[in-house]
Amino acid sequence: MNHQDNDRVLRLDGRQPLSAAWVSAVVEACGRVETDGRNLVVHVFGTPDGPWPDDLTVSLVSKWERALRRLERLPAATIAVAEGDCGGLALDALLATDYRIATEATRLVLPVRDGATWPGMALYRLGRQAAGTSVIRRAALFGTPVAAAEALAVHLVDEVADDPARALELAGERLAPVSGSELAIRRQLIFDASSIAFEDALGAHLAACDRALRRAAVEVAS
Repeated sequence: MNHQDNDRVLRLDGRQPLSAAWVSAVVEACGRVETDGRNLVVHVFGTPDGPWPDDLTVSLVSKWERALRRLERLPAATIAVAEGDCGGLALDALLATDYRIATEATRLVLPVRDGATWPGMALYRLGRQAAGTSVIRRAALFGTPVAAAEALAVHLVDEVADDPARALELAGERLAPVSGSELAIRRQLIFDASSIAFEDALGAHLAACDRALRRAAVEVAS
């Protein structure tokens, strides 16, 4: 994957307030990936500074969350690169990607406003992805920043790199063979594992196994 391809790079500035333009940026990036199945790089940075914007509404937040859910289900790998403090819409997007690279200076931040952290779906993803850790509890309840090393330890990021550009290049090479609808299916099987009983999950896993065996048979025959 060429990370210099601007059509496959989404940049999200967490310093900016959530807006319809940011929702559109994510939706448009998802549409491009859904068209050709190429992997997406998501650069995230910055954290909100100041009061909540006056025009922020639940309807806008709902549209944002649906856009992130679409990002989370893309038929291609999503690779995030986080630099510096990362909060707000930048943190939201980071937690919706498949593979996450951070610099040593990266911190995951849930800013405190009006005496509390923002109760958006970042809390859900933090709890689902790194449940039961004191680091996440302090971040979610009190806004305590999560340093890069801590985020790596609780698997919120996959790699802490001195050279994020090189790390991105290597990650793209490793993930290149895995893409398309089969990637999305495996991602969904992982999502479902914490909420679906074994008996209910078995059918979906067997169907995925059957598809894999059929593809292998076709490759051998050819």
